[in-house]
Amino acid sequence: MSMATEPVIAIDGDDLVARLLYFENRVAFARLLLPVEAKEAMEIVDMEDSDSGSKGSSGDLKGADLNETPVERTQRLQSRLHLLITAATMVIQSYQDQAEQLLKEYALAEPAMPYIPIIGGIFACKMVYDLTQFVSSTHFKCYSSLSKLQRTEWNNRAMSTVHAIFITVMSLYLVFWSDLYSDDQLAGPVTFKSSPLSTFVLGVSVGYFLTDIAMIFWFYPDLGGLEYVVHHLLSIVSLAYAMLTGEAQLYTYMVLISETTTPGINLRWYLDIAGMKRSRAYIINGVGIFFSWLVARIILFMYLFYHIYFHYDQVRQIQTLGVFLVTVVPLVLGVMNLMWFAKIFNGLKKTLAKRQ
Repeated sequence: MSMATEPVIAIDGDDLVARLLYFENRVAFARLLLPVEAKEAMEIVDMEDSDSGSKGSSGDLKGADLNETPVERTQRLQSRLHLLITAATMVIQSYQDQAEQLLKEYALAEPAMPYIPIIGGIFACKMVYDLTQFVSSTHFKCYSSLSKLQRTEWNNRAMSTVHAIFITVMSLYLVFWSDLYSDDQLAGPVTFKSSPLSTFVLGVSVGYFLTDIAMIFWFYPDLGGLEYVVHHLLSIVSLAYAMLTGEAQLYTYMVLISETTTPGINLRWYLDIAGMKRSRAYIINGVGIFFSWLVARIILFMYLFYHIYFHYDQVRQIQTLGVFLVTVVPLVLGVMNLMWFAKIFNGLKKTLAKRQ
């Protein structure tokens, strides 16, 4: 890469020095953790690969060269800053590409792809369940006084909380922050867009729902009634379809964002079982559930139906089962959400009335 053809970064003075030091440290850190990738990147951008550096190294940032004018010095530092930014970006991209390739070759390789994330999700549920049992028995006095069934539900709710946090974060990232499901027409219909990461995450979630519904059946109806069975069965079918076919993953993740309400629901149960039903925390929790449910399970579903309507020409291109799952399952879950929301609203009114 020629210095003369590099774009000039419009920054100078102390800001230039500070920014240059920052990227010098980033590249040095990359050379420590990823030496091969860093060396390749520095060779591509034609940068010296030595700790002592050259005239433009970080050790000479504040030094003075009598043969160099201030303008020349600024241009030299700007040029090096550009090289450092390019090198750091290349190292990060190289690492991401290698990680994704590793995921494709092993964790998502045929015929292991449908099974590894599911088994991993089941194993993670078991680990969280056992860890919750151990921590609760040693750090929560009320845990030992609970019945066997209550302790089971205590552990089960911790398991569902961890899954809810995980799937909410991943869903928000994939739907709103990544470019995976963008409306770029050149990349094809949005209903066919998927990635190894999105498929893997769906598999983990399938593992959770399989574990949870197995516990619901085993302890039926103590861990959940018919509505929970319907909810979980619809979720498993939709998740498995999106994972195995790569179709309609965007809408699957939109629905999964609604899991953001689960930690609040579980916290309410914990407060109740701990005898804190009249506490301020219980009131705050109820208000939080009301608004989170309104946003994640009512307003978001309205946006989901809006998106499906304006992209229905793309929805029709997937398999018949996929069209059914995209149109019917969110509708059923939406009705259930409205029914539960009415109960939440009435419960909140009663709680607030008792406080007056």
